[in-house]
Amino acid sequence: MSFALRCSLTGMGKLIYGFNVSVDGYIADAQGNIDWSEPSEELHQYWNDFERETALSFYGRRLYELMSAYWPTADQAPDADPMIVDYARVWLDMPKVVFSRTLESVDWNSRLERGDPVEVVTKLKAETEGNLEVAGATLAAPIVRAGLVDEYRLVVAPTAVGGGTPFLPSLPSWISLRLLENRTFPGGTVLLRYAARRD
Repeated sequence: MSFALRCSLTGMGKLIYGFNVSVDGYIADAQGNIDWSEPSEELHQYWNDFERETALSFYGRRLYELMSAYWPTADQAPDADPMIVDYARVWLDMPKVVFSRTLESVDWNSRLERGDPVEVVTKLKAETEGNLEVAGATLAAPIVRAGLVDEYRLVVAPTAVGGGTPFLPSLPSWISLRLLENRTFPGGTVLLRYAARRD
């Protein structure tokens, strides 16, 4: 299927790719560090609400392992912040599809998928109502290139990291975007929401 044809596909679901990014476009620095993107309480609430409205989330192995090492028990810590407790419960309840050829099993309302991400996401977009999320830059790369992302949410932190994991992969052609929303959070972090133009 061609890039242009995939771009014209519109299923029942809306696929969103969003992340905290540096001003130079990275989701993690060259050492994999994301401490520079520590969210304010208001921004954390924004992401909590975003996940609460997500009908299905797509994860790659690495991000799933990172998230599942912390969030299933985060709400049980005696000093857990209410924002953390809320996110932990939202994350546990949210249906997740985990793409991996090496994991034997997944848990916490997740199912394991070994198929091609572009094919699987295309199928599930057509079958799922509401917002779908692609989580993780490695998994997102072929999905972005295939033109399946309907909306991009960049939460730009006021930090340049100089290299690392880019939010966007190299592209076969330009992606034209239309601004839906911009919003400033405490500390100078800025949300930019863009819709992918289909015309």
